[in-house]
Amino acid sequence: MRKLLLCTVGIFIFLISDLKAQDPQFSQFFAAPLTLNPALSGAFSGKYRVGLVYRNQWQNQLETPMVTYAAAADFRFGLQSQGKKRNDGIGAGILFYADRFGNTGFSTNQIAVSAAYHKSLSGFNDQYLTFGAQIGIAQRNVNFENIFFQDQFDGTSGYTDPTAEPFPENNFTYSDFGVGLNYTWVPRSGAALFAGAAMHHIMEPETSFFTTAENPEDNSTNKLHRKITAYLAGQMPISESVQFHPRALVHIQGPHRMINAGSNLRLLFNEVAGTAVHIGGWARVVKGTQAPFVMDSVVAMAGFEFSNILLGFSYDIGISSLDTGNPIRRNVFEVSIAYLGDYDYSSVFCPKF
Repeated sequence: MRKLLLCTVGIFIFLISDLKAQDPQFSQFFAAPLTLNPALSGAFSGKYRVGLVYRNQWQNQLETPMVTYAAAADFRFGLQSQGKKRNDGIGAGILFYADRFGNTGFSTNQIAVSAAYHKSLSGFNDQYLTFGAQIGIAQRNVNFENIFFQDQFDGTSGYTDPTAEPFPENNFTYSDFGVGLNYTWVPRSGAALFAGAAMHHIMEPETSFFTTAENPEDNSTNKLHRKITAYLAGQMPISESVQFHPRALVHIQGPHRMINAGSNLRLLFNEVAGTAVHIGGWARVVKGTQAPFVMDSVVAMAGFEFSNILLGFSYDIGISSLDTGNPIRRNVFEVSIAYLGDYDYSSVFCPKF
């Protein structure tokens, strides 16, 4: 029990010190488009989209694993006018995001709204350039009752003595802002190209529990670093029923770097019913504060399309260690589900997984 407790506290300290400037990530990044780029709001062929992504980390290492999930709904409104060939659109979305860590109750909850303008660049409506913006408010919490310190050990039975550690308020809120651009090219040949970039946490909000309005000179600051996200994805038909979907994603946040690269295969079984299977995999390379780039994990993914429903499963196999020590198994399971209302299968404006 004591070993488990010390392990949990140690990992908690590692997370809030070394990873404090990083955002939690989804392996199925295109399944959570509003967390990736606000310009992807309404980036689909249909009227609305609702989705949920659930991520479970370190199940085999912690008694209570790290859990991250996002629920979102976005809508697309066409702006085509009589006599005009270019079909512009407006997207709007709402996102709820939560990240929770173990028995400490350390969590972040965020709600955000986004809007995007999809500008058609050609009379064929096969190219779109989109600008999007997002505004949100987040709350960060911790449960001090479930955190124990060395001076609480009574010498015999457990951590029952009081502690002299100073505790700040256990929750606070902060505002957050982001902007993004997205380009989509979908020619009639069945190929497609997607490229985009976004800037998150523009104002670099303060996320320290110890910095308060009563003591603004407190040095215990913890700015949430501004994050740059860039991605490139494609769709290449191999045959009438097989498509090749390469993709690459880059995150830059403060001193941290992360690169995802890989591909999916889409196997179409019934075009009328919209039944297809996605099988793919990619690798994740990361760079920490004082470390070189290392291979962090490889990801295996399977996705299913049933009419208007998308269902995805992925599994991360951790490769690197937390530090320069013995590697530990940091495997991650992730599941996503989405429903596309009034979906048009003839057009694609965003990768699905």
